[in-house]
Amino acid sequence: MEILKVSSKSSPGSVAGAIAASVKEFGNVEIQSVGAGATNQAIKSVAVARGLLTPSGHDLVCIPSFANVVIDGNHRTAIRLIVELI
Repeated sequence: MEILKVSSKSSPGSVAGAIAASVKEFGNVEIQSVGAGATNQAIKSVAVARGLLTPSGHDLVCIPSFANVVIDGNHRTAIRLIVELI
């Protein structure tokens, strides 16, 4: 499963395109974000990706969870979104 890492500076439209491409190719994608700003961009990206896929008869499901990640040697808690085609 492909992992997309989203920051607070990520463009929702660009991330949405990557989500749509990944779910079309693999059926699912994992999105990771750390912090409120990054999580906001990730959620907006899922919403935009759903809008991109709906006209072609596809829909998405999003499963949220927590993940432990290491960033610059520091342990952080990330939001993990598993996005799958339904």
